[in-house]
Amino acid sequence: MSRAAVLVVCGTRPEVIKLAPVIAALAASPALAPRLCVTGQHREMLDQTLAVFGLVPDWDLAVMQPAQDLAAVTARIVAGLAPVLAAERPAAMLVQGDTSSTLAAALAAFYAGVPVGHVEAGLRTGRLDDPFPEEMHRRLIAQLAAWHYAPSAAAAAALRREGVAADRIAVTGNTVVDALAAIAARDPAPPPGLADLAGARLVLVTGHRRESFGRGLAALCDALLAVADRFPDVRIVYPVHLSPAVHGPVRARLGDHPRITLSPPLDYAAFIALLRRAYLVITDSGGVQEEAPSLAVPVLVTRAATERREALDAGIARLVGTDRDAIVGAAAALLSDPAAHAAMRATANPFGDGQAAGRIVAHLTTVL
Repeated sequence: MSRAAVLVVCGTRPEVIKLAPVIAALAASPALAPRLCVTGQHREMLDQTLAVFGLVPDWDLAVMQPAQDLAAVTARIVAGLAPVLAAERPAAMLVQGDTSSTLAAALAAFYAGVPVGHVEAGLRTGRLDDPFPEEMHRRLIAQLAAWHYAPSAAAAAALRREGVAADRIAVTGNTVVDALAAIAARDPAPPPGLADLAGARLVLVTGHRRESFGRGLAALCDALLAVADRFPDVRIVYPVHLSPAVHGPVRARLGDHPRITLSPPLDYAAFIALLRRAYLVITDSGGVQEEAPSLAVPVLVTRAATERREALDAGIARLVGTDRDAIVGAAAALLSDPAAHAAMRATANPFGDGQAAGRIVAHLTTVL
């Protein structure tokens, strides 16, 4: 009996991380076979993450161009996927999350008559332009998808409120927990130069979202300088995104501080090695909001809104926005008060048990 082909499409580092466990589960299935197409929406970090998980694409659209805008990259992905779908004729397509690659792939599959499964479906802030453009992408993908793999009961409820039939929704947990467990089991080493913190408390930082460009990113940098100056036992490590809108301003403001380390983007294994050692995380990343609680690390979220309310509701993450004083105040409270820090350490993971990929593949097996 031949195995039904499932085309898995991803274009960015987070998509590879969250789809790698699903690809592994498909590869182990007697009924289904994965075919991997990368769009190349993000090139360097995409290739870096593929290597960490040992993934070799069957198709590479290589759409990345300098200074690409959302309209152009979306159009190139839709057009680039048409011949891939014609050649593969898959039984289904899987997409993850909320990027331009995800939306464009779902649209291309709809045009080709291929049913789509949406991994990490149902996340909502309730604000169409925040995060931009991801909230809009998620809502449009919900109209295109045949099956919705919700990471939590709250995400499933959001889909039902929007009119998605309950029998098209499966609550699976988030596949990032699967990926994190697989990488953590390797006991990865921190990157050279960051292994010895000499007893310092590590504050791990990420900040790259387009809503924060300009004033918000400047406020984050000013807050980090204040925290570093106030707490001599703190060492701040900030892997800086390659975007010129991030890289230039961050290095200009933080590059000379002796206890702030600005590194190039880290591969996923190295990042998880640092995250396991972190005392506190300050981030605007959706994935890090899930990964840090999975390792019992408190999170300060530098966004105005988040679609990952589970961590806020559990008290293990706090929304601080991009106001300098709010960031400094929240970080100082956790660095000054051991009880406050202990109260934000996750005792139970709201994002799942590490079995999401298996549940997704089991569901696909019943519907294909």
